[in-house]
Amino acid sequence: MRLRNGTVATVLVFITTFLSLSWYTAWQNGKEKLIAYQREFHALKERLRIAEHRTLQRSSELNAILEQFRRAVAETNGSKNAMNNFSDETLKLLKELTSRKSLQVPNIYYHLPHLLKNEGSLQPSVQVGLGRTGVSIVMGIPTVKRKVKSYLTETLHSLIDKLSPEEKLDCVMVVFIGETDLDYVNSVVASLEREFSTEINSGLVEVIAPPPTYYPDLTNLKETFGDSKERVRWRTKQNLDYCFLMMYAQKKGVYYIQLEDDIVVKQNYFSTIKNFALQLASEDWMILEFSQLGFIGKMFQSPDITLIVEFIFMFYKEKPIDWLLDHILWVKVCNPEKDAKHCDRQKSNLRIRFRPSLFQHVGLHSSLAGKIQKLTDKDFLKPLLHKIHVNPPAEVSTSLKVYQGHTLEKTYVGEDFFWAVTPVAGDYILFKFDKPVNVERYLFHSGNPEHPGDILLNTTVEVLPFQNEELVLSKETKDKRLEDGYFRIGKFENGVAEGTVDPSLNPISSFRLSVIQNSAVWAILNEVRGGRTFKNITG
Repeated sequence: MRLRNGTVATVLVFITTFLSLSWYTAWQNGKEKLIAYQREFHALKERLRIAEHRTLQRSSELNAILEQFRRAVAETNGSKNAMNNFSDETLKLLKELTSRKSLQVPNIYYHLPHLLKNEGSLQPSVQVGLGRTGVSIVMGIPTVKRKVKSYLTETLHSLIDKLSPEEKLDCVMVVFIGETDLDYVNSVVASLEREFSTEINSGLVEVIAPPPTYYPDLTNLKETFGDSKERVRWRTKQNLDYCFLMMYAQKKGVYYIQLEDDIVVKQNYFSTIKNFALQLASEDWMILEFSQLGFIGKMFQSPDITLIVEFIFMFYKEKPIDWLLDHILWVKVCNPEKDAKHCDRQKSNLRIRFRPSLFQHVGLHSSLAGKIQKLTDKDFLKPLLHKIHVNPPAEVSTSLKVYQGHTLEKTYVGEDFFWAVTPVAGDYILFKFDKPVNVERYLFHSGNPEHPGDILLNTTVEVLPFQNEELVLSKETKDKRLEDGYFRIGKFENGVAEGTVDPSLNPISSFRLSVIQNSAVWAILNEVRGGRTFKNITG
């Protein structure tokens, strides 16, 4: 009998392993096919762009010829002598051409007509790296020549050193050298290749530079908002630099985050950003902010970059980039008949701020010659008071009195910690999953570094199975059943509740935290984790 059971177990293990390997192989093949299709799509997109460029060139030339014909016809003023040399067919064609005025659809070339003069104006003049695609996050790092000090190397070290080996495979850093002096560009490339050869050869880091023909004439710009001619030129070129970088990066990943070449970052910044974005996957956001300074740490979904770039191209000479971003939001959601407060509330739905800041500005000497900027993000120094995990979609509720907007909803999606006034016996916190979930482990962490004493005491962890009446349970598990169908599976000890879920209870409909006795302190819940896996959890 033992042999028979052992044989069955062996067969089951073999089948499970085979199915797992088959699933993994299919998933891997699917991912490779997706990346291949993505590359083909972007290659086709580039060919279409070149075709459009050539078509517009021909259209521009034809329009010029037609305009000359119109002038010639107007000058002859219908003189028969001038027209005698043309056949009837030619005269008919000339009449049709000179009277035809087709509508022109605006595009990038309407705002930057100089690009039509050179087919390679939108292609990098320098491109170093493997051209990695299919990642979660693309980091854009523009850099220009600084007269006093460059912070680029320190910035890249900070970004790279705080990534895990797995995270290094799921992102790409694109360094954009916004200079047309090829000698200078090559010197920066050579320096980066020496310092970051491993990262460049692995595909983590790429370096690009635009061709000189990308930039229009920036010598006769209108001075606005009290800015000097040099500052207007600087901010205008900066807008164009951002656009080129975003257009290049768009096809590489799911999200694009704008950084600068003079920053440092916090530990675990990548997982924090990715998990925060994933938690907001069902929300209609446009910008996630991971720093309160300028354009630093602003993240976009790749499909939205098209709209952003088009908008910036329309007004690149008028205002700085951060103002233009705010105008995009205004155009999308603000009602001119409502007041400013209503507008701000509407924009806050599209522009979501993560706190504390994950990026700090460290550059003292600006890329604008002679400018000293002592800009620091005060939020960067604050500790992270909550931890973010990708939890299953759920409806959350509580009987506790919430303090100062630190809601349970924000905690569950990773935006903030939950803070409530003194719990009493009978209070509860409920997480009701949208769909039943197979849960292996759970973690609830209360208190935070600023308020370590605000923890959950005398509180139990309970689960409600989806198929409550059909469960086959051991006596030990049956004894944990409560009158309302929940099962008490754990409790808080020293502010933390952590444990496993009996597989026989799966799938789970909801989790509930129940307060058993009155508490003498307020309660903070700063970490919620419940799902299929249980990785990278810290207490």
